[in-house]
Amino acid sequence: MDQLRALNYFIAVAESGNFTEAARRFAVPASSVSRRIADLEQQLGASLFQRSTRVVRLTEVGRNYLKQVQPLVAQLAQTNESVRTYQTEPMGTLRISSMVGFGELVLLPLLDEFSERYPKVILDISLTDELSTLNRDDIDIAIRGGYAPNERVVAIKLLDNRFFPVAAPAYLARTGMPAHPSDLRQHAGLYFRTPTGPTAWLSHFDQQWQDVSAPAVAISNHGPWLMARTLAGEGIVLLPKWVTQPYLDRGELVLLNLEPTVSITSHTDPGVFLLYQKHRYLVPKIKRAVDFLVARIAQTTAAGESLGAT
Repeated sequence: MDQLRALNYFIAVAESGNFTEAARRFAVPASSVSRRIADLEQQLGASLFQRSTRVVRLTEVGRNYLKQVQPLVAQLAQTNESVRTYQTEPMGTLRISSMVGFGELVLLPLLDEFSERYPKVILDISLTDELSTLNRDDIDIAIRGGYAPNERVVAIKLLDNRFFPVAAPAYLARTGMPAHPSDLRQHAGLYFRTPTGPTAWLSHFDQQWQDVSAPAVAISNHGPWLMARTLAGEGIVLLPKWVTQPYLDRGELVLLNLEPTVSITSHTDPGVFLLYQKHRYLVPKIKRAVDFLVARIAQTTAAGESLGAT
């Protein structure tokens, strides 16, 4: 027996005092309502109604039963509606994991705007350069630098993530501008530490990839500290344009246009990727966040605006 359906029929008959009226509410024959309630009474071992040809009245046990089941059924209906709403309106906790630099400079300012648009979404943001697995780490959206992963996720490229050498004018005035990547070995290097260690400087010449790393004067996984040391003229650093562009625009840093180019990888097209599981895109909070971040970052890039902090 479908007990929930029987309980709904029972409440409707109790409220209307009529099997026909109750049946009309559910668009079913009155015989179906009568049969369901008879099955419920048999299961309970008690008569819930006094029936006559003219009226239907609750028995004493029926009145007590109504008091107990009516709020339970109403609560269940409210819970079901909440679930349906959850599937149509962005709400609930949204877990985003982002690499630290991108999170601080780009993601967090955009999420302030997202929260204004979708106040029922609770943001749970983790900034880390450690790799995460979406399903294992209970992450809805991950933002990572590198290359589109092989795991079964959707990967949307947000930004170019090639690294370029930059230095402060004061540093270059003191040491001179390197003319060739191999000259970097005679300079001072500031290095970002990834989970696998400091990023080496690479350049392709003499028909092979060469390590042209300068002697290190500072190593850290904290981008702002490295940037402060770079601006103070202590050395050369390799960072992506979305980090350095504001400083280049203001003349606080100078781009070293070396040929051949210098990078931190032999791959040719690194990017910042937004990752999510395809089947989870149907959840409104995830769909809205993915669409919002992709659109806003594309708009900012197309408009030529600076993504970095000023």
